[in-house]
Amino acid sequence: MYNLMIALVFSLLSCGASDLGGINTTPPDHSVWNELLGKHVKEDGMVDYRGFIRDREKLEIYLKTISSNSPDREKWSEEEQLAYWINAYNAFTVKLIVDNYPVESIRDLGPKLKIPLIKDVWHYKFFKIGGQESSLDEIEHGILRKEFEEPRIHFAINCASFSCPPLLNEAFVPERIDQQLDEVAKSFINDPKRNKISKDKAEISSIFSWFKGDFTKNGSLIDFLNQYSKVKLSSNAKISHLDYDWSLNE
Repeated sequence: MYNLMIALVFSLLSCGASDLGGINTTPPDHSVWNELLGKHVKEDGMVDYRGFIRDREKLEIYLKTISSNSPDREKWSEEEQLAYWINAYNAFTVKLIVDNYPVESIRDLGPKLKIPLIKDVWHYKFFKIGGQESSLDEIEHGILRKEFEEPRIHFAINCASFSCPPLLNEAFVPERIDQQLDEVAKSFINDPKRNKISKDKAEISSIFSWFKGDFTKNGSLIDFLNQYSKVKLSSNAKISHLDYDWSLNE
């Protein structure tokens, strides 16, 4: 309880002017999120959502810190911004499941009423960043994919589904983020449950089809896969894509 109170005090002190919708020059501390991930996410990425429900108060403290400390693009380093947005995406995804648990799939969720321009749960604005209503879609496509030349983000953000790259059981942090992104890329691409790779044939995640352009800016898709795959694909290997399993990752 004492540690929880300290974390709450830190959260309130760190809010500053960003409570009113501004930005903060000091990146938030991700230690509370790191603690929650280590406690409720297994090494294989499976999530104990009931555990997150029991620790809802700590989760809300972290989310408040994230909401009230939007990045200052002029003063934060690229690594600080990248860690912030990846952690924000993953933490708010967990909140979405926690607030609606039990649920079979994240795709079953979304606004209760039909809202114009709201296509699915990812477009649903259920949280605020710097005082502005936001959605998971805006973080992924409007910020991460738009502002960063970093295809590895696709292995770092988690959509609470089995076929998604597993949720890392630690927070992304600026000082290690390049190493962490390499680790999640290698882990996902070499995971036989999500990608089946041999020298002349590969059955790979649909992620590589949906976002092919992100992976082929500096070469072919096979070139990208071979950076991380233990089994190296030949240049004329046959590529196909696996069906996506949207069942909850618990």
